[in-house]
Amino acid sequence: MSLHLHWFLPSHGDGRTIAKAANGAAARAPRRAPGIDYLGAVAQAAERFGFESVLTPFGLFCEDPWVVASALSQRTSLLKFMIALRPGFVSPLLVAQMSATLQRVSGGRLLFNVVTGGDADEQRRYGDRLDHDRRYERTAELVDAVTRLWDGEPVDFAGSYYEMTAGLLTRPHPTRPPIFLGGSSGSAHEVAARHADVYLAWGERPDGLTELVRKVRTLAAAQDRTLGFGTRFHVITRDSSAEAWSVAAEIMSTLDPRTVESAQARFARTESEGQRRMAVLHGGSTDRLEVYPNVWMGYGLARPGAGATLVGSHHEVADRIAEYHRLGLDHFILSGQPHLEEAYWFGEGVLPILRERGLLEPRPCDETRDAEPNRRSAP
Repeated sequence: MSLHLHWFLPSHGDGRTIAKAANGAAARAPRRAPGIDYLGAVAQAAERFGFESVLTPFGLFCEDPWVVASALSQRTSLLKFMIALRPGFVSPLLVAQMSATLQRVSGGRLLFNVVTGGDADEQRRYGDRLDHDRRYERTAELVDAVTRLWDGEPVDFAGSYYEMTAGLLTRPHPTRPPIFLGGSSGSAHEVAARHADVYLAWGERPDGLTELVRKVRTLAAAQDRTLGFGTRFHVITRDSSAEAWSVAAEIMSTLDPRTVESAQARFARTESEGQRRMAVLHGGSTDRLEVYPNVWMGYGLARPGAGATLVGSHHEVADRIAEYHRLGLDHFILSGQPHLEEAYWFGEGVLPILRERGLLEPRPCDETRDAEPNRRSAP
């Protein structure tokens, strides 16, 4: 399969650093508020360079992904929006109605990233007290019920977490949103094998990702299902390797040791198997953060979630993506600080190399010409 590249929409704000100082102040001011004009600029940059979609996150510090995606669908024409969906907060029928509406508003440009949730503190803030495995049971029920409702026929559903009597989506949309589902635990693998279109795992060394892909592929095959596979990395790519690693070093120079210590203590309490895997890779130490050629774990010292970054020259980053692609990973959800500038670095530096190698579809000539005037005004 050819590559599918996705960018990230920083609906929690953006900046040149990855964490605040221990006293709560930004390590380097100013940070960028997630205003609709800035998010629109990021989305338009992603569309200009040919990213397939933007991951639109959900969380305590994020703008609502449904509202953001609806608004930005009117500022773009091809870009898709991968909405992070948290089971448990919305009923299956309401999810089906919202997705059908957004499909009509956007012209069929919705994807789902089903996020079961691994931070117990955040889950409780939203009123969810289920433990890790029960959350995955609920996720399976939600996805099952929603996909039945998309057919537009009455649905009777009686599960442990959701019940419906003659639930009906009165205006179904013909284009079903693909379902991306991630997680590194056995529960996540089971649910993905049964219900997902694409299984996602946070970026790691190739051996770790190979093992996760093998497990889920085996489970899916036992049910006569075939899945796509994807991963999530940050990127720092420059014209030379030295320039890229200089940016990584600058990021490290802004990290307050107290911030790292506090973050690692919080991560140690996590219920997320993926978060534990990130912690094992870097060990909480600032030494030996390059755990594989061009795979750097600096982000994971202070940030929850995906902690691995592809760092290097444009050719080196393209080499690593090609290597992971050969392992069976077709979808790459990428991000960089700040997201607008890094979209340009990656779009102008790495994407042409991937296209030259035949890993990405070539862009039509008229799109390339249209992009030229905008490049001159790039940050």
